[in-house]
Amino acid sequence: MMLASGSLQVLRPEWPDLPARAHALTTLRGGGVSAAPYGDGAGGGGLNLGDHVGDAIESVRRNRALLQALLPAAPAWLAQVHGTTVHDTADAADPANFADQADSCADASIAVGAGAVCAILTADCLPVLFCDRSGGVVGAAHAGWRGLLNGVLENTVRAMQAAGAGEISAWLGPAIGPEQFEVGPEVRAAYLARDARHAAAFRPVNGKPEKYMADIYRLARLALAGCGVGRVSGGGFCTVSDAARFYSYRRDGVTGRFASLIWIA
Repeated sequence: MMLASGSLQVLRPEWPDLPARAHALTTLRGGGVSAAPYGDGAGGGGLNLGDHVGDAIESVRRNRALLQALLPAAPAWLAQVHGTTVHDTADAADPANFADQADSCADASIAVGAGAVCAILTADCLPVLFCDRSGGVVGAAHAGWRGLLNGVLENTVRAMQAAGAGEISAWLGPAIGPEQFEVGPEVRAAYLARDARHAAAFRPVNGKPEKYMADIYRLARLALAGCGVGRVSGGGFCTVSDAARFYSYRRDGVTGRFASLIWIA
């Protein structure tokens, strides 16, 4: 569901299992101050939230300030490296400055109770948000194909369980769709080496021998089912095809990043 919050347009997940005390959103590319190629795609300012993509740092700071008006606390920004490390926001002395700390390299985070906002930046990779049934533990994970293959979702679920989470549900945010995610045979082979059931998430590309279209949403659902998360909402987006709403690295090369965030009130 897309809603306006002042000048910002945000996507509120359609997630029936999200408890009332937990809140989540994904930002869209419009409503900020970044100039092209980080703009809104229609000549206006873009809400680029990534400070590592070449955009003017002052623009990123102003965009983050605009987002902050919607949140109860500063997000715990991560330095994402396509890995599987999960950060517990309780370990950061100041979540607002977490991305400046030496231990900020992580591709997922969790939070227990109110007081921290988990945040993931993407522009084609899959953002996955998590919450347990009671709304006491939340998490967010950045799942590119490498991190997804190597267990970032499973690690996030394990970290939440270790923090006391009960039954966990998940929401799959905007990512590259199955009609746009072309990969080489090495990607398919790596997934099949892990589990033959992954074959269902790949189909050959007509006229391109040894090329496959990959369904990152299906791969994520298989990974989540394997670690006991059966209640999964979301999916069905395509960042590449929906230029009006989303940044896409695959589509544009130099581009901004949008954020998917979750917290407990």
